[in-house]
Amino acid sequence: MAYLKNTLEEAHYNLYAYTPKKEFDRNYEKVKLSVRKDSFNLLEATTLLQRIISKANNGHTEIGFPGQTYGTYAYAGGTIFPLEIAFEDGKALVRKNWSGNDSIKEGSEILAINGESMEQILTKIYPQLSAERPYFKNAKIELYSLPRLYWQVFGQIDSFTVEMVSEGKPATYTLKAVDVIDGYEMKRNEVIASKMQLKFMGESAYLNPGGFGGDEAKYQQFIDSCFTQIKAQKSKNLIIDLRNNPGGNDSFSDYLVSYFAERPFTWYSHFSLKTSQVLKEHTRKHFDTTKTYFREILAHENGTTYEPKLDYYQPQPKEKRFTGKVYVLVNRQSHSQSTVTAAQIQDYGFGTLVGEETGEFPTLYASQFQFQLPNTGITVNLSKGYSIRVNGSVKAEGVVPDIFIKDHLLDEQDEILNGLLAQLQN
Repeated sequence: MAYLKNTLEEAHYNLYAYTPKKEFDRNYEKVKLSVRKDSFNLLEATTLLQRIISKANNGHTEIGFPGQTYGTYAYAGGTIFPLEIAFEDGKALVRKNWSGNDSIKEGSEILAINGESMEQILTKIYPQLSAERPYFKNAKIELYSLPRLYWQVFGQIDSFTVEMVSEGKPATYTLKAVDVIDGYEMKRNEVIASKMQLKFMGESAYLNPGGFGGDEAKYQQFIDSCFTQIKAQKSKNLIIDLRNNPGGNDSFSDYLVSYFAERPFTWYSHFSLKTSQVLKEHTRKHFDTTKTYFREILAHENGTTYEPKLDYYQPQPKEKRFTGKVYVLVNRQSHSQSTVTAAQIQDYGFGTLVGEETGEFPTLYASQFQFQLPNTGITVNLSKGYSIRVNGSVKAEGVVPDIFIKDHLLDEQDEILNGLLAQLQN
């Protein structure tokens, strides 16, 4: 616990940007005093440490969901809560029902589980999640899923008394827990599902670039191929889908944007990094330190902040570029670099944003790197950088679309894409 706290203070760009130091320290002491035994399993240790790091209220500074322990539990015949939810208008709505009780309809609002209100349940789950605000915490609950997080916080439970409002009427159901593997995981799809895809819909080309990571050469080949086909098809509109996107590296997103950018561009108006001993160790281990960006990390004194030397990104040659109308789809599950890219496109006027406000802020503490805690080996994600969106706004808000269309996340309908296509046909 002490190592975690000290390293956060030394290496985070601004640990107290969203939580005053006194409040962070007070929470640390509270967690420390909650320790009543001298031995913890990995799940207990992870849950305890998450309560410390999450107090920074920074989405890129986190200890992730304990997937290793969850996997062990699942393959040992573990069971889990059978309803998956999405948050809309401040309500927890059933979006997937694996309980076997067909009288529970999608869209029903969950009010309470086993005598605890959803508000009380969220109060216990929120400390396990790092995010700048409740809207983003709720998006992360959707991302990891309520059943998984409910298990982490409350443990294995065999049955659940669920109070809800269904079709405007109060109802109470007693539901049995379902098998994690066969009754839950094998039936569902993960929220992050950004698959590389190009298809044509009338006069519009639809492009999902996938996440901004992986094999960069293959990614560029895919983007090149897509725009060659789009040009041949003479599409009037280009729809780029950044929903349910994990983000990644700006070199990927900038390559995509270069195909419809009208002038040289960057993804920020200000970008700076803080160097530290733990960052230097990470850099030496994982990166080519002959490259300027990484060499600078090693060259600066620990604890100093500086602005890396980055050039403007150049558009593709005019004959390659798409010159029609560009629309970019976003939702609350557009994460990290996908949020930054959406803001970049909006701020430069390269396209029109459609959908709902992103959970993540486009001005953010990010440029994430990782280190391991020395005793448990638990991986900690940490923000070494601070970037301000292209238009210079430092407002504590997500990217707000130009055309708002509500997304009923996890249902079978695509409200945002279909809504845009309907508008383009009018």
